[in-house]
Order: sequence, then C-alpha cells, then structure tokens
Amino acid sequence: MKYKTYIIKFICTLSLFASLGCEDTLDVTASDAFSEDLVYSDPDQVENLVYTAYNSTEGWSVNRFNWWGRRFNIEAASFEAKFNFNDLDQFRLRAEWTPSNVGVLADKWQNYFDYVRSINEFLDRIDNSGAMAKDPDQTNVLKAEMRFLRANVYRKLINYFGGVPIMEHALGLDDDFNLVRNSYEECVDFIVNELDEAIVYLPTDRPGDEFGRATKLSALAVKSRTLLYAASKLHDPSYAPSNDPLYTYNKPNKWLDASNAAKAVIDMVGYRDLISVANAKDYQDLFLSPNQDILFARPYGAEYYEFGLDANSLWDLTQSPNGYGGWALSSPTPAFTMQFNMNDGSSTSSSAFNPDEINENREMRYYANLLFNGADFRGRNVQYYLSDDVNTYPHGLDSPEGTGNALHSSKTGYNIRKFQDENVEVAGGISPQRPFILFRLAEIYLNYAEAQYHLGNEALALEALNKVSKRALQPVINTSGTDLLEAIRRERRVELCFEGHNFFDERRWMIESHLGMQIDGLKWKKASDGTEYYNIEPVVTRPWSDKMYYLPIPQTEVEKAPSIKQNYGY
Repeated sequence: MKYKTYIIKFICTLSLFASLGCEDTLDVTASDAFSEDLVYSDPDQVENLVYTAYNSTEGWSVNRFNWWGRRFNIEAASFEAKFNFNDLDQFRLRAEWTPSNVGVLADKWQNYFDYVRSINEFLDRIDNSGAMAKDPDQTNVLKAEMRFLRANVYRKLINYFGGVPIMEHALGLDDDFNLVRNSYEECVDFIVNELDEAIVYLPTDRPGDEFGRATKLSALAVKSRTLLYAASKLHDPSYAPSNDPLYTYNKPNKWLDASNAAKAVIDMVGYRDLISVANAKDYQDLFLSPNQDILFARPYGAEYYEFGLDANSLWDLTQSPNGYGGWALSSPTPAFTMQFNMNDGSSTSSSAFNPDEINENREMRYYANLLFNGADFRGRNVQYYLSDDVNTYPHGLDSPEGTGNALHSSKTGYNIRKFQDENVEVAGGISPQRPFILFRLAEIYLNYAEAQYHLGNEALALEALNKVSKRALQPVINTSGTDLLEAIRRERRVELCFEGHNFFDERRWMIESHLGMQIDGLKWKKASDGTEYYNIEPVVTRPWSDKMYYLPIPQTEVEKAPSIKQNYGY
C-alpha cells in the first residue's frame, strides 16, 4: 500500500525523538530542501502530507509514545481484561488518576491536539494552493480526508475528556493561546458537520491498494458512533456525573439522530447480511485480512508495524501465552468471559452452564476470541495448570512454573486469541495487510439496534441485533423490555471484544459494577490422576470514582492555559 511508506518515515522520526533508532528507513533529506510552497503546488506532494496524518487513527497500541503502551490497548483498562505482566498498574486503575499521572493514558491530550494542529495547517493552506488550482478534483478528496481525520481525532478527544477547545485554524505567534473549552454538544455538532462536509468528496469505495484510506462509509461510521455515544446515559443531564455543558447532550431527537446515522450506513450497503461463517476458525479469519464488512481500518504488513520496525508490537507476540514465548500482556477477566453464551443461546447463568466444565459447549466466539486452559493453539493445548505432583505430571508450559518469562503467565486463566495469525511466527510474524479494525458493519447494526430500542421500536432493534447474533451461529433472539437492552449490550461486549469499545461502552452506560470491581483469576491445577480443575482466587481490585468517567486535563496544559477548566473531580 503506497501510503504506508510515508507512515513509516513519520513514525521513525517520532522514534528518533524517543531515542529509538530507525535509520534504515528515515528520510534524511534536509527539511529546507523543498519549500512549503513547492509541496503545496503539486497534488502528489500534498498527498504525502495526508498519508502522515493517517497516524492519528492509531492501531494496536494504547500509546505509541510509551514503550509498554505500544504493546497492548485499552482493553486492559476495561471490563474485558487487565494488564497482566507482574500485575503492574499501567493504567493507574488501582491508584487514583491525577492531572499529573494517568499511567499509559498520558499524552492523549497533547498527541491528539498535535494532529489537530498539523491538519489545521494543511487546511489553512490547501484552498489557495497550486495543487488545488492544478487538480481540484484530486485535491478536494485529499482535503476531505483531512477533515475526516480531524473529526475522528475530535471524536476521541471528547470520549476521553468531554468538551474540548474547537480549533479550526492553526494558531500563529500573534494568536490568543488562552483557550477555553467548548461544550460537549458544540463538539459533537462540529464533528458531525466536518463529516458531512467530507462525505461530499470522499469516494464510495477504494481499490485494494488503497485499503485503509477513508471512504463515505468510513465517515458515516464515525458519525454513527459519535451520535450513539452522545445520546447515551453518560451525557444525559439527569445522569451525568456533573450537570455541566462540558459533558451533557440534551437534544430532544438524539436517539433519532443516532438511528438515522446508523441507518445511512445500512442503506448504503443494502441492509445485507454480515459475511457468513461456518465455525470459529472462519470467524477468527475475518480479523486477519481485508473484507467487505470492514468500514475503516489501519493496515499492517511487512512495510508497517506499530512503531517503525518494532515487530514485537504485534499481537502475536504481545498476547500469546508465556509458554509460546509470548508476553500475554492483556488477560481477559473471568467475569467478562461469562458474557459468552452457551452454544444453544442460553446464558452462563442458566442450568446449561456447568462450572466444572467451564470451557465446554460455549458459543462459537468463545473459541475464536479467547485462549483458555486446554484450548488448541499453535499445535498443542494451552496449559495454565500447576501440577499437584510434579513426579507424575510436570507443571503446564504456560503456568507460572512453565517456560518463557513466568511473570507473563496469565493471572486470570485466559489470554486473547482474537487478531492473532497462527500461520506466522509468534515473534515478528507478518501477515499481508492484517487490519487493525476501527469500524465495521457489525458495530453499525448494533448501534442501530440500541438506538431503535431507545426509540421504542423493539421489532427493528431485534432485526438488527439478530443480523449480528445469527452470523455468530446463535439462535434468534426474541425478547423485549430491559431484557432486550441487556441482550444488545451483551452482544456488543462479545462481538466487539478487544476492539477498543468496552472501555467507553461501560462508561456511557454508567455500569459502575463493570468499572470498579474485583478481578478474579482461574487458578488451574492438575491432580495426580490427570484431572484438571480450577479454583477462583482474587487477583486485583479496581476502585471507582465518578471523576474517572473522564481523564483529567494534563496539569501542564492547565498551567500553560489557565482558562482551560479542569475536569470534574480533579
């Protein structure tokens, strides 16, 4: 893919800033070899600036500017999972967030606004550029891509911080840097308007070698998620932790707007079924290569990993169990794994679930997404167990007494299988164009189902919900009322797991039992008769405070611009 080469160069530049070498791909041409006027005079040169801005979409890492943060994502701070290595508190979820310390979530404010600034510089110059005069059709598409990317950055900013300053132009030396935050509603309106403007010029689809670049569907998907989040309980003035315009969204038609945004995507694809699968392996493969259900993604491959040439930032190494030489950095929580149904559609709270056979007869996605004791993975069964009698049976290869670094052994009795390509090596294996999926059609059907439920249209909600559930080989869901709402939420948790949704979903739903909680682990043992069994033991406890619905504004930013109001509770 053409634009990946430029992404490498940009990331390598950043890695030099972080004192990490990347000389083999760094473009060492003097920065003043070409004037900005020359760059903006030609559409192909302008396109190179757009390629660089695609770094704002992020990928497998929660923070590429942090050594640890390059190797796991936000799932380790959600109901889904915990950070595993040595039980370190990388997200400071067991301590207290402060304006000076939010663990690996640091830099979000600065990094996102760095992208806003660079995109603004582009947008300030492009209309009067030689490129626009030379080829307005091509250049207007590039401009639309930049507006799309800026809107997507603002979407992420308001998810983490609530209302933030809206900056449509790059600040100059004579400008007022004493910025104030816009309201959450103003930010949502800005994002939606930017996307609507971009959709006019973005192409309907892209050729294969442009996989990863924005289309009309990409922009509509960002709009759908933005309006769904805005309509949610967290932003309702009656429930928001602080009834402040920085956090509230009070439009009377908010659920209709969210529904219409999702329906726009659905109409464009013809309300088609999701790609069908016959088994867990087919489902697992959907996340390893481009396909028609992906609306926007970041491609990976031999030319581009997460951080320059740092191949050990890929999930095959960072998420595989220790016995395979993996780092197992995000351990799924047993409470989250109980969200996966039985294969007959019944829940784990039903009589169909046998806690003595916890891994038997579960729904297909359990086997596609999770590694558990006994799972068939890379040519052998996963072995989390410690032996009661090492003279009869040795300790399991993936146990705290197994091979590899024991500090990486799973503390919960689970690891993540999703996104791993078992056809490549654990360390540094590369799949052609393996995508980090940012938006896909299954999410849109779930967005639509949730919006229709809140509009009181349960039949339409069920229709969209079953588009996702039936593809997962589950029986048709036919429920109503609060049971239907819980079915929609469960389906989001399971279908979209480890894709960066749950951290924000549980917050916008304000389900505090999934935010502050005790995390247990399944401690597997092997008896002298060969029987494998587990005990449930507490691992860590996450306290909860209402202020943790949002990150604090970094203290350094408040000191630079005292007019920026700090977030509630900090």
